[in-house]
Amino acid sequence: MANVVIIGTQWGDEGKGKIVDLYSQDAHVIARFQGGNNAGHTLVVKGVQTILHIIPSGILHDGKICIVGNGVVVDPRILLQEIDQLKERELLPPKTKLYVSEDAHLIMPYHCRIDSAREAKKGAGKIGTTGRGIGPAYEDKAGRCGIRMVDLLDLETFRERLFRNVEEKNFLLTQFFKEDPVDGEAIFKEYSEFAVRLKPYIANTSLIIDEELKKGRRILFEGAQGSHLDIDHGTYPFVTSSSTVAGSACCGSGFGPTQIHSVVGIIKAYTTRVGGGPFVTELTDEIGDRIQKVGHEYGATTGRRRRCGWLDMVMIRQSVRLSGISGFALTKLDVLSGIDKIRICTGYKYKDEIIKDAVPSDLKILAQCEPVYEELDGWTEDITTTRELASLPANTRKYLDRISQLSGVEIYLVSVGSGREETIVLKNPLRGV
Repeated sequence: MANVVIIGTQWGDEGKGKIVDLYSQDAHVIARFQGGNNAGHTLVVKGVQTILHIIPSGILHDGKICIVGNGVVVDPRILLQEIDQLKERELLPPKTKLYVSEDAHLIMPYHCRIDSAREAKKGAGKIGTTGRGIGPAYEDKAGRCGIRMVDLLDLETFRERLFRNVEEKNFLLTQFFKEDPVDGEAIFKEYSEFAVRLKPYIANTSLIIDEELKKGRRILFEGAQGSHLDIDHGTYPFVTSSSTVAGSACCGSGFGPTQIHSVVGIIKAYTTRVGGGPFVTELTDEIGDRIQKVGHEYGATTGRRRRCGWLDMVMIRQSVRLSGISGFALTKLDVLSGIDKIRICTGYKYKDEIIKDAVPSDLKILAQCEPVYEELDGWTEDITTTRELASLPANTRKYLDRISQLSGVEIYLVSVGSGREETIVLKNPLRGV
């Protein structure tokens, strides 16, 4: 038995979808434990792209149990659209089961409306949310007025809680944001229809996970976003509204921490960011543009252009500390091919101080930090067909070695292309080899 947590080590967009898809081949259960449809996990199988926003990335494999955990906030419209699209494309395997936690909170139409209205009101000071209602849904969860999946199974309870919330949300929309109100009756009708379709999927997923653990099954826990978007440990307030570090897998899925055997951190060969906030290694020159174009760096959910920069080891070391990362899965290494000189940020210079192990919590300080770079020779070879570490160019191997040295963490896997097969596997934590 081996249970593995997969998390992002940067600001998300590290390529978790591909890695979860790969590891799912050796897992029996794949459980998504936080976030919402603000995350987009992209899978490329036999040249065909599939983007998932809520359903775990292991869904393409037959004979699996895929779980949307209690820590996820679910927009039922999006979830049903994903299910329908997978069925239409014949990508939902017949023996794979999908369950949604009865304790998962629902994203409601008023959450999306408030999310967008709040961003518009902030103007230049906006955070850069996706407008999907994620933050307001988590606010209601913390405020103990959220509506959960289980409430859809009792429409009387659902209606009572819905209209209590609609009264408050409409006051906020009309009086503070000067927006039109939402129609409670229309929402009730729409979500009542969702309830009929979702009923077969709603379950006590914590019990399902426990039953599989007792059978000695291998479980893969899939996170969304990245460590530096964590609500507690990220570059607040330019963060998401959930906890993205490995410890969240326990809370967001309903199992104990003693059952985790390994934590795999997904690390992109460079750094990207969507939305606002300080970005110490950001490149605004032709190299940054090249990385953006070659890497096709656009948000899978929003389509927004990602900001690009050199790999930041201060961020990575903090992620290692926060999640107890056992090994890295390094992605998009092929994007750096053809760059003459490659830089790695080994520290931040702030006034007369060198910062190496922690990203400053004070964003005013972080914005004034300058990167301390180490420069390495690049490579020109096409590495997308390489399947053995020893076959990589010498300079590529030096780059990988330096990442391990600076982080103190070994590399389990190297992705050299977007396809499932374009991968060098060094160690499989699910199999212990």
